[in-house]
Amino acid sequence: MTQLTRRSFLAAAAAATTRPFAALAASSEVDVAIVGAGAAGIAAARRIVAAGQRVALLEAADRVGGRCITDTRIFGVPFDRGAHWIAEPDVNPLAKLAPRPGFDIYPAPPGQKVRVARRYAREGEMEDFLAAWVRAGRALSEAGRKADVACAQALPKDLGDWRPIVEFALGPYAFGKDLADLSAADYAKSAERGTLAFCRQGAGALLARLAANLPVQLSAPVTRIDWSRGLDLETEKGRISARAAIVTVSTNVLTAGKIKFTPDLPKRQLDAAAKLGLGSYDHIALELAGNPLNLQSDEIVFEKSDSRRTAGLLANVGGTSVSLLDVGGRFGRELAAQGEPAMIAFAGDWLANLFGSDIKKAIKRTHATQWNQEPFALGAASAAAPGAQSARRILAEPLGNKIWLAGEAVHETLWGTVGGAWESGERTAEAVLRRLGVLKEPEQPKRPPPPKKSPRRR
Repeated sequence: MTQLTRRSFLAAAAAATTRPFAALAASSEVDVAIVGAGAAGIAAARRIVAAGQRVALLEAADRVGGRCITDTRIFGVPFDRGAHWIAEPDVNPLAKLAPRPGFDIYPAPPGQKVRVARRYAREGEMEDFLAAWVRAGRALSEAGRKADVACAQALPKDLGDWRPIVEFALGPYAFGKDLADLSAADYAKSAERGTLAFCRQGAGALLARLAANLPVQLSAPVTRIDWSRGLDLETEKGRISARAAIVTVSTNVLTAGKIKFTPDLPKRQLDAAAKLGLGSYDHIALELAGNPLNLQSDEIVFEKSDSRRTAGLLANVGGTSVSLLDVGGRFGRELAAQGEPAMIAFAGDWLANLFGSDIKKAIKRTHATQWNQEPFALGAASAAAPGAQSARRILAEPLGNKIWLAGEAVHETLWGTVGGAWESGERTAEAVLRRLGVLKEPEQPKRPPPPKKSPRRR
């Protein structure tokens, strides 16, 4: 079998992924089967195709992207129904791979505004808020480096009346979970995400473009994976036999038993997945014609709230008339469970309380996501429970050298991001290729011989 070095393998990746592929037959034999055509699945498929291996990319939904999808029908402009932010664009693989011209990656404006009732926070108030935010974030990181406690337990006690907004910004708005449900160790290990960017055409549209020409089968949910002897995957469109499988479904889908395994997944992996359950995070999208809020493109607005019934506003997304009111955590989950009309009503009341009741008259078309109800996602992004940061390493362990799990939940520092899911898919693909003997093991640097000891002098 021809072996590739890492250098030649990477050099061939871009060219190989532009080749057209025919759809696989209902019953096929491939080298690698990939379950899920989200960021991790697409990244893994591109790497394996670049190595010249036969791959089946199996997607349960009728489109690629997983929890990252761009819609243009609802508002007539790109609207990311799921992941929207591109963290650290200078090193983010999605930003590096974005075809240009065609996809515009632009920086998010720095900072945010805070509404105090029906006015903006004054300069001194903003300084107090930002100081509280920074102190809280530093306290979480310091606590997480010592022990894996709940983030809420590590918060400073002197945040005063800024505490609710700080808790929302660091918890539900950032990670989809309340700080009481978040691991401080997971928070401390998370990579820097201070520099943010957006894709004007939509993050989901960019991901779909990167999946072009891959051998993907849509509307083909995998119902069973039999790894008792060989490796067979049953789908609604037929059976796939493979030498290895990469499973990229969310942790909630994994624990819900939507895919049956024969034999069952080890309890070690199932427990790890349960401890990395998805948070709740939804967009309430409002078309506000004429910019009645008088905000710039992609400006963020919080409110100085005294409760957890709050949200974050991303105004005039990409220069359009669409604004996103984001809700998350326990309150976001409770609100989403009440249905889309309740979510739209909350958004209208939230804006009216901060900008005046006339703002409701400016609301035109609306839409609210409900990711907790999406059957092939069952939530937003993973977030480790207190005491469970090590679960990410456990989830990355291969099963019988046949099955590998990949996705944002497996990335120890970029969890909860599309970039983290992409990197996880690439790394897992390389591990599979090494297991199949296609990619050489990385050479270990030779250690120099120890220096000879000189004789001791009396």
